[in-house]
Amino acid sequence: MAHVGVVLCAGLGTRLRPLTGRVPKPAVPVCQVPLIRYALGLLAGAGIGRAVVNLHHQPEAMEAAARAAAAELGLALQVSREPVIAGTGGALREARPLLGGAEAVVVLNGDVLFDADLRAVLSAHRATGALATMALLPMPPGAGYGSVEIDGGGRVRRIAGRFGPGGGELTSWHFPGLHVIAPELLALVPATPFECDVNRDVYPPLMARGLVRGLVTHGAWSDLGTPAGYLAANLDVAAGRTGLARFGLPPPRRIAASARIDPTAWVGEDAVIGERCVVPAGARVERAVLWPDTRLREGEAVVGAVAAGELRVAAG
Repeated sequence: MAHVGVVLCAGLGTRLRPLTGRVPKPAVPVCQVPLIRYALGLLAGAGIGRAVVNLHHQPEAMEAAARAAAAELGLALQVSREPVIAGTGGALREARPLLGGAEAVVVLNGDVLFDADLRAVLSAHRATGALATMALLPMPPGAGYGSVEIDGGGRVRRIAGRFGPGGGELTSWHFPGLHVIAPELLALVPATPFECDVNRDVYPPLMARGLVRGLVTHGAWSDLGTPAGYLAANLDVAAGRTGLARFGLPPPRRIAASARIDPTAWVGEDAVIGERCVVPAGARVERAVLWPDTRLREGEAVVGAVAAGELRVAAG
């Protein structure tokens, strides 16, 4: 039996509005490449040949982006349509008919960028016999994410400070949105509530039995949920701080070949400019991302922002 990937792509992208009014968040460009291509590339790079994406917000656009990326990678792709959002746990329940024959299911959040050693996570999952293995990282400095706490044996005992049995001598870690689950777990996702969360509604009863494990790993990770996070992720990829080898991508293109930049314009080293963009006379672009087909005005300054067509979104 083979592994199957599930990339969660149904979210509304509310924190990234108004950009996600144009495209779904997992389809936003990151250094000229749709974000979904990174997730699917990570799966393909680990030898996974089949994937499922769930759809809700702008489903046609999301499906088109996913299918184009999968075709480039030679990855078999199926879609799970959610007329009503089912949540991270419900997404697995709704996709269960598409996951038959899987030895293990690799679940990825579609709105993050994680240069993970997926093969190592899969190996650890097989070795422990757990129903679920959560990849873990050190908590990013100053972040307010709910932590995952594990005991000395790597068993997950508490999530977000209140879910799970808890215990003494636990260490806290960050969950970057990658986990591997055994196919038996799919039958344990509750029918109600329809929209359920895997960490809140599925894992806690299993944690008491030691069936959810945490694997402390490493790799560059970015949350693209906000304009500031989205800008930072682009600049990290452009500067080589996020490696691309595991995604099967060549070195990043900071400025697309089809972009037109006037000789009198100023483009900083920390700018990412998309296909067919026009940066006219006197314009200035620094710490910024220009989406494809964006045309700036003469003398316009886009600094610490994302420009998408007529939109200008401050990004810190």
